Amino acid sequence: MLDKNVYTSVELRIEKARNCIQAAETLLSTGAYADSANRSYYGIFHAMQAILTIAGFSSKTHTSCITEFQKSYVKTGVFSSLHSDILRDAFKTRNKSDYDIHYVVVKSEVKDQLENAKVFLAAVEVYIKVRYQRDENTPVTEHFRP
Repeated sequence: MLDKNVYTSVELRIEKARNCIQAAETLLSTGAYADSANRSYYGIFHAMQAILTIAGFSSKTHTSCITEFQKSYVKTGVFSSLHSDILRDAFKTRNKSDYDIHYVVVKSEVKDQLENAKVFLAAVEVYIKVRYQRDENTPVTEHFRP
């Protein structure tokens, strides 16, 4: 059973991940590709942060969070190398599209990244559901309520 504060943080991160992915979809449909890439990356990032929060890990840098996720969850087989690749590629695309003025992100790349963000979030939600399941009819974020 999780501490109430941990539960609240995890719930907020999952909701934030969902909102970022929804925003990425909207931005993609309007042609704002760089902004969509940014939002889909943050959807992945917040989903990853939900799991790291459960584990008690906290950091101020994206790189250290990614490293911890890979060390604690990918190398141990909890998540596959596919999830590591999704995270790494999204981080790289987001950095290039946000900070490299010469980089132009294209629609197909952003569309793929958005679909990958959905895959990543779904995997995180399944992990939470399986690990903290109380009954099948309970919403995912309720599975780990104290």
